[in-house]
Amino acid sequence: MTEDPASRTPTARDRRRWAQYLVNERAEAEVYRQLAERRTGEEREILLALAAAEGRHEAHWLALLDGEQARLPRASFRTVLLGWMAKRFGAIFVLALAQNAEDRSPYDDDPHATPAMAADEKIHREVVRGLAARGRRRLSGTFRAAVFGANDGLVSNLALVMGIGATGVAPQFVLFSGIAGLLAGALSMGAGEFVSVRSQRELLEATEPNNDSDAFLPDLDLNANELALVYRTRGVDADEAMRRAHQAVAAAQAADRSLPYRRPREAKDGHEVVGSALSAATSSFLFFASGAVIPVLPWLFGLSGLTAVVLALVLVGIALLGTGAMVGLLSGGPPLKRGLRQLVIGFSAAAVTYLLGLLFNVTLGG
Repeated sequence: MTEDPASRTPTARDRRRWAQYLVNERAEAEVYRQLAERRTGEEREILLALAAAEGRHEAHWLALLDGEQARLPRASFRTVLLGWMAKRFGAIFVLALAQNAEDRSPYDDDPHATPAMAADEKIHREVVRGLAARGRRRLSGTFRAAVFGANDGLVSNLALVMGIGATGVAPQFVLFSGIAGLLAGALSMGAGEFVSVRSQRELLEATEPNNDSDAFLPDLDLNANELALVYRTRGVDADEAMRRAHQAVAAAQAADRSLPYRRPREAKDGHEVVGSALSAATSSFLFFASGAVIPVLPWLFGLSGLTAVVLALVLVGIALLGTGAMVGLLSGGPPLKRGLRQLVIGFSAAAVTYLLGLLFNVTLGG
């Protein structure tokens, strides 16, 4: 018969593991409490409930350790990092990291953790995922514009200066080309975003219902009219549409005045999601320019040749890793993997234009 690991006498290694669990649970509970201090309403209550659940887990390990220990290990680096970020950054970043952490619960395979604790961790993962999703939805529009604009500026202008520089032209020409690329790209991004958002708002306005027919409601036949069809075009099922139509006509006839239609909430929400065309254009311009200026910096400060190329690659590489890691962090994916993906894509584009520049240099030189 196989011995149950949970029933045997605990070893020193077991006790060290329990102590590590204990400090990690305490640190995670503190993270949730710190986040709760910066939130209100329902989100605050949820975060405090998560902290209380971590407290139950803490009590379990304390009981196994026979009470508070004189010496305890440090919390894991991940938990310490979460605590540091909870004090200084927005909840979305911390929750995204916490979501990844909850995915790797050690309690699934530990015989000294109760099944309830393992189940708690699975539920915690979904709760944190839900809280993080709220933050991502609030951030999605601005974040997409920021990442897309900055990366477009980084990659396109790096490719431009690499290609121009490889042709062997003077450093001043590389600098001019980079600045021209920055302005052209930023203006194009801003104009494109303005037209896109403005067109989307106009499309939404064209699909909104109007109140032109409200004044005629009292004249409709209560039992035979087409008002129900209006509601059906708005996605209401036939029975509910007939009920609303009958109610609207009856109320209008009783009051002998028009009963204004209620504009569908989706249309109003649509405008809020799309946002301002001018704001979107300005953001796109600035985000693109902020990325596009980085590859030009070495030439802007008077460098040239291989030194300028290497420095531009280093600066852009750091920026690409940073933006890629940010995408991974906020999307719940591995930050390093996302950062390396951005780096490979950006450097691949630059390599193609650099090789083309070398080809043109050899051709023209010949």
